[in-house]
Amino acid sequence: MSHAIIATIYEEKLIAWNAARSEKLKIVFENKAYTPAAGETYLRAFTIPGDTASNTLGGDHRLYTGVFQVSIIAPAGTGKFETNPLVSALTNLFPLYARNTKAEVTVITMSPVDPGPGITGDSVYTVPVSFSYRADTN
Repeated sequence: MSHAIIATIYEEKLIAWNAARSEKLKIVFENKAYTPAAGETYLRAFTIPGDTASNTLGGDHRLYTGVFQVSIIAPAGTGKFETNPLVSALTNLFPLYARNTKAEVTVITMSPVDPGPGITGDSVYTVPVSFSYRADTN
């Protein structure tokens, strides 16, 4: 269940960041359908859980690892004008080694936020931005 808690930690952080912005973005989370308005830039966020491990012989420890990804989806043909400022903002939002806690689960950002290569489609340009996380529980 801790992967679900970790997902809510990062989702809530993203929602709070967006609420504080003067130009709000639509954030679409896992398993949600969304049809954007023409010319709209929006975010699609999800976790990619890794394997759960245990590092004790007693089995009382759990190690949760995975990746949190936010895909920035902008209209095709806009270049990086829309995406670069958002990559920068997400990098600041999720600093390396930051600790976030909810329901006795503390998750740590284990890698710097890193944009992947842009993916150009017929009508959209997508920049995946991701980082790895780790949480240890007893």
